[in-house]
Amino acid sequence: MALPTFEKKRLIGLIAILSFGFTSLFAVLLPEVLAALTPATFILGFFVLIPLVVLLGEDFPLVGSEEEAESVSSTDENPLVTLRERYATGEIDEAEFERKLDRLLETEELADRADDGPERNREPERERERDLELE
Repeated sequence: MALPTFEKKRLIGLIAILSFGFTSLFAVLLPEVLAALTPATFILGFFVLIPLVVLLGEDFPLVGSEEEAESVSSTDENPLVTLRERYATGEIDEAEFERKLDRLLETEELADRADDGPERNREPERERERDLELE
């Protein structure tokens, strides 16, 4: 099983939050029993792990390369491609593929309607008004 990888900034943030959280937790919950862990957790997180991530960058085991992040973001930009890949690899069956495809196409149609603006929505109202005037 491979280790998960993170962007450098996200990993630094994750280490900072966990270090602060565990330091606070140890200090509040059991100060007598975990008294030695409180400063050790703070020092390990803020003065050891974060500087290692900053200095080593992509060489640190949990930091993903920028090329990986770009390739992941490029496939995430087109949900139709992602859906097709999931269906091709067998992650989802045909029924689920069809359902998600229909939902995706519906959302694209809604987005297209929203891009047309209020002018398109006014046309049916104008037609109704004309019909009422003619009656």
